[in-house]
Amino acid sequence: MVAIANVMDFREAARRKLPRLLFDYIDGGSYDEVTLRRNVADMSAIGLRQRVMRDVSSLSLETELFGQKMSMPVGLGPVGFSGMYAHRGEVQAARAAHAAGIPYCLSTLSICDVEEVSRKSGQPIWFQFYMIKDRGFMRALLEKVQACGTPVLVFTVDLPVTGSRYRDMRGGISAPPTLPVLLSRYWQGITHPSWLWNVQFTGGPHIFGNVAPAVKSRTIGAFAAWVAANFDASLTWKHIGWIRENWKGPIVLKGVLDPDDAKQAVAAGVDGIVVSNHGGRQLDGARSSISALPGIVDAVQGDLPILFDGGVRSGLDVLRALATGAQACLLGRAWAYSLAANGQAGVAQMLSIIRAELQVAMALTGCTDVRKAGRDLLG
Repeated sequence: MVAIANVMDFREAARRKLPRLLFDYIDGGSYDEVTLRRNVADMSAIGLRQRVMRDVSSLSLETELFGQKMSMPVGLGPVGFSGMYAHRGEVQAARAAHAAGIPYCLSTLSICDVEEVSRKSGQPIWFQFYMIKDRGFMRALLEKVQACGTPVLVFTVDLPVTGSRYRDMRGGISAPPTLPVLLSRYWQGITHPSWLWNVQFTGGPHIFGNVAPAVKSRTIGAFAAWVAANFDASLTWKHIGWIRENWKGPIVLKGVLDPDDAKQAVAAGVDGIVVSNHGGRQLDGARSSISALPGIVDAVQGDLPILFDGGVRSGLDVLRALATGAQACLLGRAWAYSLAANGQAGVAQMLSIIRAELQVAMALTGCTDVRKAGRDLLG
């Protein structure tokens, strides 16, 4: 195999290793994937000022969010089903994040539950929260998450309904379980023996850990149907108060793309926001995350930390996002690809690459401290 040099090399390795339906779930977006492509293209189009004679012999990548020190302004954002990409995938990713000195955020829709990942990861993990209609169940889940010492709750608000994802239909992950679809799924499995052995045969129970008591299903197709039927589309800003009643730590709102919504978030008293369009997996045709970031920074005016995701494929992209106004980036596909390619070691290697790329970008722009990266770096 060709040596891994960047995130896109991990993408190709993941494509080769995973059954098509799982790779398409990681890699795809909604409808015609216009927003997915915009995330990457608009990020790449951002120019930076190359500076010289600035003494960049000492660089500081360290920062802090919500009382947690970070070795660099990067975290592993929530990615659903990641326990299907590698053996106990969420645990492996969380361990890699801990070793790198950055946060890991567990998805509600994970294979390994919050107790297992917290116990095995070596550090307190963040938790990403979706609201379903059964408030009693959600209250119990929040109690369990809090008991695990989770320091930050990331409340995803841009999924009142699931986006139409054509690749998921074609690949079979969300298609009706007809005989041809089932045969295709089995064929995809047996033609990827490394994945089959690593995940299906030795990966432990494949239940959707955090919501298993509510779902009572082990198939991804049935789980997708449960999500569509049970996610609460009636959410409004008043529900922040309900979460506050049941959660004592910081609340970070993920999925903000509009300045007016950012102002509402400040008024609602959340502790941070993530500028995100769900990786282009929800409203196709929505603007890219990076093009939305400046307006949201101006709307918030420093009242709360702004995190960012969408189109980050390198350490150079991390610096672009910081220069545009974010305090940190949450990686999604980047760590999913690397986990699928080589488990914990793959995620660790990817983070090492991101760190090295960020250091080079800082040196060539004359930025010696990530906490001081600002719009003066933009070309």
